[in-house]
Amino acid sequence: MRFLLSVRRDSALAPSSALSPLLPIALACALTLAPLAHAAAQMPASEFSARREALARSVGDGITLVLGAPEMVPDYKLWTQSPHFYYLTGFREPSTALVLIRTSGNTRGLLFVQPRNPAREVWNGVRLGVEGVQPRFGLDGRDWGSFPRVLDSLLTGASTLHVVGDFEGSPHDRSAHTEMLDAIKRRHPQLRVNDVSGTVASMRGRKSATEFDRLRIAAGISARGHLAAIRLATPGVGEFELQAAAEHVWRAEGGDGPGYQSILGSGPNSTILHYNANSRITEPGDLVVMDMAAMFDGYSADITRTIPVSGRFTPAQREIYEIVLAAQAAAERQVRPRSPAKAMVDSSNAALAAGLTRLGLIESPSATYDCGTAARPQLCPQLALFYMHGLGHGIGLEVHDPEQYYEAGMIDIGSAFTIEPGIYVRGHLADILPDTPRNRAYAARIAPLLARYGGIGVRIEDDYLVTANGVERPSAEVPRDIDALERLLAEPRTARDPSVTARYRRHATGR
Repeated sequence: MRFLLSVRRDSALAPSSALSPLLPIALACALTLAPLAHAAAQMPASEFSARREALARSVGDGITLVLGAPEMVPDYKLWTQSPHFYYLTGFREPSTALVLIRTSGNTRGLLFVQPRNPAREVWNGVRLGVEGVQPRFGLDGRDWGSFPRVLDSLLTGASTLHVVGDFEGSPHDRSAHTEMLDAIKRRHPQLRVNDVSGTVASMRGRKSATEFDRLRIAAGISARGHLAAIRLATPGVGEFELQAAAEHVWRAEGGDGPGYQSILGSGPNSTILHYNANSRITEPGDLVVMDMAAMFDGYSADITRTIPVSGRFTPAQREIYEIVLAAQAAAERQVRPRSPAKAMVDSSNAALAAGLTRLGLIESPSATYDCGTAARPQLCPQLALFYMHGLGHGIGLEVHDPEQYYEAGMIDIGSAFTIEPGIYVRGHLADILPDTPRNRAYAARIAPLLARYGGIGVRIEDDYLVTANGVERPSAEVPRDIDALERLLAEPRTARDPSVTARYRRHATGR
């Protein structure tokens, strides 16, 4: 979906190679089994307890406050729990707080929740209530209304408060957690506040077996949603129809819904990284970039496929697609425990740069263009004109989840992440370049190539889980090889009603 592994501009570049067997990546993940074959057991309370104990042990004796997401106002909008809070508790109700009290190596936990209230529950659903906390979570349940008084009592005489929450935001747009923390500091001016959210993020970067279970299911559901969209694809289909086909599958298979805003970019929209209007009607010859995935039990997959809506890639589309697929394969070959994440980036960049050089879109793997100003001249890689994002990111409770290689630089057991190279050839690229003699010469050289490749955007993205038994690609159920995709697109199309897009053209676009 989005991109965190940054593109290395100083990589040693080597010629790209053909796809080879991707061992030890376990492509035969048995993901073609029946949809519910990988049913995950409920995450045990002991796993959450172990996480809380690890956090308390890492910060030492004292008080740790973990804040849950506040209730939405208005309450009919979508609400989600704060990921750090859910990671430590498994509790999915708003306006709640966890307090960990560690003394002489022993940890006690208090979970403050909203009490049962039948009159309110008719609006927002049944609450667990104070009495349900201990049996379900093994924590001492307390009424949310008593939270300020109890916390003030615990902080009397304390010198430090460790906190976990959402404390981001500008001075003019302060988060609810920031406001709450400010109120605590006003009542206890002696306190030193220590934000340990980073410690929880580090813990989240290494996934457990139960987390892997959920990511496998999320990826499988997501892949079958992609298959449903592919089977509907034909010229004249709306981007929104493809989106609906996938999202129907996710909910039908018990997914939570989209893990992020679905991206269905056809034709010129395929070159827009985060396009999500999903409102265009496809035309013959279009490519469609489909970046969309489901969540399951709070865990999000992230898959992208690029398909030719007419069923076959044009020669120009095939040339770009093959470069991106080779770049993904080059990165995959670097995935193993205790392997540097940088090796993935460098290998993928080398394949992309070699391919674009071969087509003539860039002058050499290390070629640059003028990207500064007259006052501050600067050179940027020509590769960045066609590939302007990073290689991937962690996945988990958020589609951009913490990943252990962010800190250590090393892939290892417990890693869960995406690999998603792309090439985006904007037909108006010459208009984007700063007007310098060097850039004008470069633009003149590639003008015939922009006429051939302009408007072609390709991204291919898969999910990877590094386990003690090897590396898995749980998104493998949806094909990415050109021949396999074209065979799938040659199968009979799923029936659709063309009057839907005809009506849409009349009323939404005026055409």
